Amino acid sequence: MEEQRVRGGGPPWGRWHGPMGERGADGRERPGTHWPWPSTVLVTAVVLAGTRFSARGQSHREALDAYAYALLVVAAGLLLWRTRRPAFVAYATAALTLAYLAAGYPYGPVFLTVAVSCFGAVVAGRRRAAWTSVGLLWAGHALIALWLYRWLPPPGDSASGWGQQLVVATWVVAVVAVSELARVRHEQWARERAERAQAARRRADEERLRIARELHDVLAHSISVINVQAGVGLALLDTDPEQARTALTTIKAASKEALGEVRQVLGTLRTPGDAPRAPAPGLDRLPELADQAAHAGLTVEIEGTPPPLPPGTALAAFRIVQEALTNVVRHSGSRHARVRLAHGGGTLRLRVDDDGPATGAAAGGSGNGLAGMRERAAALGGTIEAGPRPGGGWRVLAELPLTTTEEDDR
Repeated sequence: MEEQRVRGGGPPWGRWHGPMGERGADGRERPGTHWPWPSTVLVTAVVLAGTRFSARGQSHREALDAYAYALLVVAAGLLLWRTRRPAFVAYATAALTLAYLAAGYPYGPVFLTVAVSCFGAVVAGRRRAAWTSVGLLWAGHALIALWLYRWLPPPGDSASGWGQQLVVATWVVAVVAVSELARVRHEQWARERAERAQAARRRADEERLRIARELHDVLAHSISVINVQAGVGLALLDTDPEQARTALTTIKAASKEALGEVRQVLGTLRTPGDAPRAPAPGLDRLPELADQAAHAGLTVEIEGTPPPLPPGTALAAFRIVQEALTNVVRHSGSRHARVRLAHGGGTLRLRVDDDGPATGAAAGGSGNGLAGMRERAAALGGTIEAGPRPGGGWRVLAELPLTTTEEDDR
């Protein structure tokens, strides 16, 4: 609670002080040598000037002397420690105020120091100390005014009525109630700041995952094509230079496209909030994806026509097909794959099949690609199924909604 009380975004009393390692309202670190001097000096001045002024109309009370001023100054000066020792300051200011009243000095804004210390104690979480200190002050004042006045100055003083004690009790309850309201409001501010910070961290994590998926899908597909073509080029370099040249041309085209897509992803990081400079890929680029797979020795058969899709769904569908074909190139012995598109009932169905068999690892891949596909589908409210086909080979089946929440809001 002490740490939350003085951090940025909270109430104004956190602007003038703060123990070591805490922050003021401006968000900067406050070293431990900072004290609430301005507010303390202001309270001291108000107490001294107000008491001096109110004493003019209380000639029946004891005149202000050095002892009275000392009690007032010490009680107000203790407020310097109200952020570090809130309970001690609450008790001490109540005791000094009670000593001032027991000496018969004039009434006035002497209770202001108790109010400020009580306020600080409640906000700091020392509610018991605040309630106890003001309760003891009221009880001590009632005891002096109703019974001990006979033996205490000023001479000839009379007992006060219960009406005055009721006024003092009302004042005490009002001070504590205002302090409690400030505490509740401050805790609400602290919760709101924590929720905003958590939401910001969540958005940052989601953005990192999105960028990681994009980079994985772009690089995995292009590097798989480059790897296959590099192997072909090395194998045919001496026996068939023309075919090796074709492989190198494919490597150049694949690497150029990969660099372009990586620049697009990185560009969104350099200009947050701006729209991408190039449109995100969608299912209209499936023929291009099939051509790239053909350069890697994989024949892709496409069935069906893609329906109009929101940009986010179109990108997810493209990346899912891209990752599925990449896994066929890398992990399947099949040189033929089928991509089937179907839609109906508000759902887009993507199915990618290959005949297998797996080579080295399962045709589905090592895990990152499948996890990325599932994350993309889940983010849109869709599903992904990947596993062996009944007749052999591997199948990836994705179901994505044709409309998203973002599109419905528009």
